[in-house]
Amino acid sequence: MTDAVVVGTGPNGLAAAVTMARAGLKVRVFEGAATIGGGTRTSELTLPGFHHDVCSAVHPMALTSPFFQAFELEKRITLIVPAISYAHGVDAGTAGIAYRSLEHTASRLGRDDKAYRRLLRPLIRRIDGVIDFTQHQLLRIPRDPLAAILYGARTLEQGGAWWNLRFTEQTAPAMVSGVSAHSIGALPGFATSGTGLLLSALAHSRGWPVPVGGSQAIAQAMADDLLNHGGEIIVNSPITSLAQVRDHCGPKAILLDLSAAGLAEVAGTALPTHYLRRLASFRYGNAVSKVDFALSGPVPWANPDLAAAPTVHLGGTRTTMSRGEAEVAAGRHPRQPFVLASQPSILDSSRAPSGNQVLWTYTHVPAGSTVDMTEAITSRIEDFAPGFRDVILATHSITAQQYSQYNPNYVGGDFSAGAVSAVQLLKRPVVSSNPWRTPAHNIYLCSSSTPPGPAVHGLCGWYAAQSALKEVFGLEPPDLSLGDARRRGAASASGL
Repeated sequence: MTDAVVVGTGPNGLAAAVTMARAGLKVRVFEGAATIGGGTRTSELTLPGFHHDVCSAVHPMALTSPFFQAFELEKRITLIVPAISYAHGVDAGTAGIAYRSLEHTASRLGRDDKAYRRLLRPLIRRIDGVIDFTQHQLLRIPRDPLAAILYGARTLEQGGAWWNLRFTEQTAPAMVSGVSAHSIGALPGFATSGTGLLLSALAHSRGWPVPVGGSQAIAQAMADDLLNHGGEIIVNSPITSLAQVRDHCGPKAILLDLSAAGLAEVAGTALPTHYLRRLASFRYGNAVSKVDFALSGPVPWANPDLAAAPTVHLGGTRTTMSRGEAEVAAGRHPRQPFVLASQPSILDSSRAPSGNQVLWTYTHVPAGSTVDMTEAITSRIEDFAPGFRDVILATHSITAQQYSQYNPNYVGGDFSAGAVSAVQLLKRPVVSSNPWRTPAHNIYLCSSSTPPGPAVHGLCGWYAAQSALKEVFGLEPPDLSLGDARRRGAASASGL
């Protein structure tokens, strides 16, 4: 008999499974694809020896997520925290460089030096409180009310039409907007500005780590821990109905790392009509189109400062990015697309053969787009790196529509599993004090369609698992640290 079944091996599904198994339960995980990982898979997409992250590449939450801190992820895999978190190209010769040091960063921003410091320093000083406020559901009293107030005030400032009042020049506001654009949506906008401020504060406090070997290392660390605690993973096993799970192993609890739409499809008649209507009203956002490049050498950036940045935003000015996001929202492909690029092989030599490089890129497109953006992204990179075409060995592209086929949680190519808007930060997927629990008996939703939303943090799964442990099994959250595993190993070796 299986105590708990988890459907999906993305970071949230694996976090839920690890938590349940660490509590002493018998856990079985089903994965529809041939490999685990969901949004954290790494694969040779272009040429042999070139290892590309299929979805996420850089992980600001790896050292910050309360789940990963409890799990001690930094002791299980190698995370490189670079001196530069990201760079933002304004034009071919001008860039803002976000060093770990706020002071160093601001000192290069001209007349906006003090404005940039004043925007972010209070959030950096109270980063634990900002994380507590943003990385849970919002319908709760924050542990650090002042941090929540400071964060909220700045979110309102940078999310409204008055967003430029603080700044004088172009580079500093472009940097803030470039980070905000990680959350696909209107610029300015309250949800996008909230994302940008959190990621900016992390850039200058704990950094944006890059996992050695690729994002797959994160998923593998969780899978290894699950297996070490008696769990089981079954791949190539898509789940299309609850009956499959119940008939197969009769679990007491089922946790679904599925989108809200996927929950409605799989749970079906087990859910009451009023809840299904609420799921149907849950909205999905616009999408991404991604292109991976195998390169014969480094990107020939016109501005050499970009060469040392693992993450590069090719966005131009704040006005350019705002116009581009408006075009996407209107169903058009931008004339000057925002391109988010990652060059992990400048830090991690395992990603490409000696002397070569990998480049990871995506841009925003309308939901469901079938347009291959290889030429548009290549052309945009050429604006900042003339001669880029000459170092391309091979490319691999995936359209928004193909993304939705690759991972059904990415509805229309929306890798957030639901639009990140002010409303849907409260209603994710419904307004509830326990949004992870569904009305169906002992069925829980543990995907990015629940709080705190998208990112590789494992928190949606962790919170859902804690809810199931308490309500179904009467258990407290378990210790997730490596110390627990070591104690178990020592007891097993001694025959205890």
